[in-house]
Amino acid sequence: MTFGGHLRAVLALGLPLVGGHLAQFAIGLTDTIMVGWYGVPELAALTLSASYFFTLYILGSGFAWAIMPMVATFAARGDEVMIRRSTRMALWLSILYFAAVLPLLLFAGPILRTLGQDPEIAALAGRYLRLVGWGMLPALGVMVLKNYLAGLEHTRAVLWITVAGAVANGLANYALIFGNWGMPELGIEGAALASVVANAVMLGCVLAYALRRLPEHRLMVRFWRPDWEMFARVFSLGLPIGLTALAEVALFAASSVMMGWLGTVTLAAHGVAIQIASAAFMLQLGLSNAATVRAGNALGRGDARHLVMGARAALLLGALGVALSVLAFLGAPEFLLGAFVGSDEPARDAILATGTGLLAMAALFQLGDAAQVIHLGLLRGLQDTRVPMVMAALAYWGVGMPAAWVCAFPLGLGGIGVWLGLSIGLAVAALGLGWRFWTKGAAMLGAQAGGAVRA
Repeated sequence: MTFGGHLRAVLALGLPLVGGHLAQFAIGLTDTIMVGWYGVPELAALTLSASYFFTLYILGSGFAWAIMPMVATFAARGDEVMIRRSTRMALWLSILYFAAVLPLLLFAGPILRTLGQDPEIAALAGRYLRLVGWGMLPALGVMVLKNYLAGLEHTRAVLWITVAGAVANGLANYALIFGNWGMPELGIEGAALASVVANAVMLGCVLAYALRRLPEHRLMVRFWRPDWEMFARVFSLGLPIGLTALAEVALFAASSVMMGWLGTVTLAAHGVAIQIASAAFMLQLGLSNAATVRAGNALGRGDARHLVMGARAALLLGALGVALSVLAFLGAPEFLLGAFVGSDEPARDAILATGTGLLAMAALFQLGDAAQVIHLGLLRGLQDTRVPMVMAALAYWGVGMPAAWVCAFPLGLGGIGVWLGLSIGLAVAALGLGWRFWTKGAAMLGAQAGGAVRA
């Protein structure tokens, strides 16, 4: 395949995945907007609850992410038995993980009060999490099956299933939060039920698609039968992925805490700028997923040239995406920020001024962020997750977080300094992960290409 062919293949895989990530992002954004319309205490409780839920969810989703490279590799080898085995055990692990964390969701209210949160906000958050906690199981199931489909390059199905979930979530929010269409007015608990509904809709859609379009994999036949060998393989691959994602999420959560030390306006500007940067990051995340599938295919074929060409194509497209983001962040910051801040907000001018500086820093860290997430995707495609986990965690927490503190406080750069520190950490992660892929990737491919365990 020519380089142009690789570019087209990565785009064909990646664009629907980008759309799917944006649809998933829209679900959270819709929740924030609609609950914000309902009340400020409810919005504060939702913000707290979403962070609590997402921290648990992102760790458990590592088992789902492990399926994408495994399925891509097995598909390249034409091994339908291994596709079924790995996907089933990822579902098993997701069910067991849900059972383990459910008490943390059901009793979140007392936990949050113990952690020093305002009693009123903690009570509202506890009511939300008691309901939305039951949605953790379908959410993890959806993640497993969407990654199974992505590994098989059924990425358009992933997009439309996520869009269906976003629509269901928006409609259920409108009905249940405000009591429209004859439904009871449930406030924040309505938002929780809407999330459960959305995840149930997506699970029904993705399961129906998988069973109808891919009957040869027989995913649900004798689902109860354990497969401990594959269980261990999925666990050993997925846990480092979950921990890596958790380390990055925690980095940005900690940056929000430091922003809070700098004042309400700085924290508000940070929150808006993070939303904008996160939307831009969805492009890079979709390309990273496409890189995982392409690298997994190369692993299945034992084809080093396919691996290198696919990596170059993903990185080039990522660089183009960075260029577009930088133009938007530097060229129209007030337009982007103004969409999130009401015209009657007394602190609007201060938030826009601070946010403009933060978006300039976001433009700086776009390149490092894109490079590190795409290289992570490539290494996952080669089923290399433990060393990248250590490298990323050290870059995030050994370099990025100390640099953020030093730049913000001893050097007196404030919020700009926090984001400069994040940029440094992401750049170090990009350099380390890039070094590992480009120096070790071919060797890893040769070592693993013939190593599949047969049924």
